[in-house]
Amino acid sequence: MDNDLLAFLEKEGIEKDLLDGVRAYRAENTVPAAYAKRIPDPDVYYYGKETWKKAIAALLCGENLLLAGPKATGKNVLAENLAALFGRPCWNVSFHINVDAAYLIGTDTFNGEKVVFRPGPIYLCATNGGFGVLDEINMAKNEALAVLHSTLDFRHSIDVPGYDKIEVNPAARFIATMNYGYAGTRDLNEALTSRFAVLDMPIIAEDDLNRLIRRKYPDINEQICGQFVKLFYELDKKAESAEISDRALDLRGLLDAIGLIKKGLSSGDALDMCITNKTFDAYERKLIHDVIASRIPQDMNRDIVFSK
Repeated sequence: MDNDLLAFLEKEGIEKDLLDGVRAYRAENTVPAAYAKRIPDPDVYYYGKETWKKAIAALLCGENLLLAGPKATGKNVLAENLAALFGRPCWNVSFHINVDAAYLIGTDTFNGEKVVFRPGPIYLCATNGGFGVLDEINMAKNEALAVLHSTLDFRHSIDVPGYDKIEVNPAARFIATMNYGYAGTRDLNEALTSRFAVLDMPIIAEDDLNRLIRRKYPDINEQICGQFVKLFYELDKKAESAEISDRALDLRGLLDAIGLIKKGLSSGDALDMCITNKTFDAYERKLIHDVIASRIPQDMNRDIVFSK
C-alpha cells in the first residue's frame, strides 16, 4: 500500500472502517505484474476530508464515480489519488472527437505475420481490474458512450465484435470527470448518468489550499504562502462574477508558478507564464495581471519566497 497516502488520510481523519476496507480490497485483488508500473505515484494529494470519505465509500461498494464540477476543483488529482490508494493500475482516456468504440475496446491490427486483436484501454482496464479514468466524459461521441453502457451497469461485460464477450473483473472501477461549460461539452444522457455515483466537487477550502502548497513546497515563507492562497480566491471571485474568464483560475498553474520561482524566475515572470498568459485576450490579460500585481510583488525572487 502507498503508506504515505494512507498516513495522510489517517491524519486527515478518515474513518478507520473505510481505510480497513481499502486494505481488505487490496489484499483480495492482486495486480498483474505486467501492469504494476501503471499504479500512480502521486506527488500532489487531494485535500478535502468529506470528498475523500464519499469517494472511498462509493468505490468500496462497487460503484463507479462521476466527478462533476467547475475548473480547479481537483477532479483529476482525486482520480489519480484513488487509484494509488486502492493500488490499481490506471488507464486514462481523454475523450475527444476521434475517440470511438474501436479506440476504447480495441481493433484488428497486422503484427507482421497475421491479423491480431490489439486491445484498447477500456478492454485492458476491465480485464485486469484497473481503474479507468474517463476524462471529460461529456465530450464523448454517442458511439463511444454506447460502449460504456454494458461495461458500467449490472451486466459488467463487453462484447468484442468478431471475438467474444468478456466479463469485467470485479476489481475494476471507472472514474469519470466532467467540467461544466467547456466548449464542446454537453449534458450526459440519463442512462449513462445512472451508471455512476455522482460526486459534486467543491472548490478547495482556504486552509486545505494552504496545506497543499506547504506540502509541495515545505520551505515556502508562511506569509507569502498565504498571499498565494488569497490570490487564488481573488481570481475565483472575479471568474465567478464574470469579470474574467476561468482560464486564470488554474490551481495547477499556481503551483507551477511557485515551482518556477524556486528555480530562479521572478514572481512576475512565473505568474505571467503559468496564469496570466493562458488568456489570449489582451484586455483580460491586463486585468489578470493587475489582480496578481496587487497581491504579489512582481520582483520577488526565491530568496524572498522560500526560507533559507
